[in-house]
Amino acid sequence: MSKHTEKLKKQLLEISEVVNAFQSEAVQLRIVDKLLDTMLEAERGEADVDNLGKRTPRNGDEERLIGKKKPGATKILYQLLASDFFNIPQSISSIAEHCRDQFEADFKTSELSGILLKLSNEGKLIRQRNNDNNRFEYVKS
Repeated sequence: MSKHTEKLKKQLLEISEVVNAFQSEAVQLRIVDKLLDTMLEAERGEADVDNLGKRTPRNGDEERLIGKKKPGATKILYQLLASDFFNIPQSISSIAEHCRDQFEADFKTSELSGILLKLSNEGKLIRQRNNDNNRFEYVKS
């Protein structure tokens, strides 16, 4: 085995007692996942990392703020639903473009399509075909 693997194995043995003290397997997995992410970031030197796994800005890197995480597709679509964005019919590509421009979130249309379908099935959006290009558009119901 490589030195890196041996080092990782030794570190996991050291923390195993603490991790196993939690009865929930989900909690155990989450703790190990956070620790591994923190260790990888520290090794790569991507950011200064404190013992809680929070990223600290380095060299003016403003995107890496402590506790700041970009919202996901679902959260952004619900924000758009609460605004007047869906007052006019929107194609999935125009929605993705708007997310990129306004939220700096680069979603693939496939990431958005399932959420949009769910919102239309719940009656929050109306899904209709555009007669010009035969593609679906979404508008507030």
